[in-house]
Amino acid sequence: MGGGEVQTLPDTLASLLGLGDGPLVTFVMGIVAAGLVASFLLTLVAVSGIWGKRKITAAFTDRIAVNRHGPFGLLIIVADAVRLLSKELIVPDGADRPAYDIAPIIMVSSALLGFAVIPMGSGIQLADPEAGLVYVFAVASIASVGLVTAGYASNNKFSFLGGLRAVAQNIAYEIPLVVTAASVVIFAGSLRMSEIVAAQSATLVSLGPVSIPAWYAFVNPFAFVLFVAANLAEVGRNPFDVPEAPTEIVAGWQTEYSSVYFVLCYLSEFIHIFLGGAIIATLFLGGPAGPGPEALGFVWFVLKMLAVYLFTQWARSAVPRVRIDQLIEIGWKGMLVLSFANLLLTAVIVGVAF
Repeated sequence: MGGGEVQTLPDTLASLLGLGDGPLVTFVMGIVAAGLVASFLLTLVAVSGIWGKRKITAAFTDRIAVNRHGPFGLLIIVADAVRLLSKELIVPDGADRPAYDIAPIIMVSSALLGFAVIPMGSGIQLADPEAGLVYVFAVASIASVGLVTAGYASNNKFSFLGGLRAVAQNIAYEIPLVVTAASVVIFAGSLRMSEIVAAQSATLVSLGPVSIPAWYAFVNPFAFVLFVAANLAEVGRNPFDVPEAPTEIVAGWQTEYSSVYFVLCYLSEFIHIFLGGAIIATLFLGGPAGPGPEALGFVWFVLKMLAVYLFTQWARSAVPRVRIDQLIEIGWKGMLVLSFANLLLTAVIVGVAF
């Protein structure tokens, strides 16, 4: 399915400011646009990770969450930021210092870079390359390097074990993720993220005044469920939080991180959750599509990401953890087989029907 050129966020900013379209303008506006997207994501993570996580977990477990710091407890965000950043940075003896220092940066960067090609609304997309979907999975997988580096560099056997578990888990579930995403590519006929969204703009079924859009979550619900389940493993949420299971290996690969390094590890975890939500929204939920004018696209996109985030927090509170051997078996013997079966069935349906 072909499509015209999509206006990217740097183009939108340049147009709003009346700066033209020269190479220097494109470069400067690209940096500004990337800064705006990163700032929004970091703000979203600060609210959802520090305040929202506590509120949601408390609601699920019938407890009282933060309510003392400011209205609705929102100032806990500031209090936690000051508390964590003011703590002493303790580096364990025997740590591989260069690797120890760079691992958290790798994990945060890999998550932020994934948003470069996500269409978040009309004119709100940093870039739209032809192989956008491949790019997202490629940069997101770099986080595995950061995980194993953090575990190895900490000079702690529990951290090292957590890093090995994390890599084993990521490999076992990244393949089903990619194969399931390939079934979406077969339907859309493109790897370009904007065209995958555009392919879902048609109407699947009309029931009187109600029209069900041709989102791939409705077209292929099996692939949607499979992708959401594999995404839980990728972001380390129950029942797949084995790499940092506190009953077995303390806090896994991040055991020896403190102060600003712990903040970076914490940020990377939640940015990856939102990246997973952004990919799910783009591939299966029509991206920024929703009722009302096109200008509301960004709002709908954020709501879809938050819905995925809410689901991950529900899983964290309600679903029991599996053992490491069960986790690997589910990935290699279950999810992988089902993802290839879904890919084959999708290819047959598309080949016969279209």
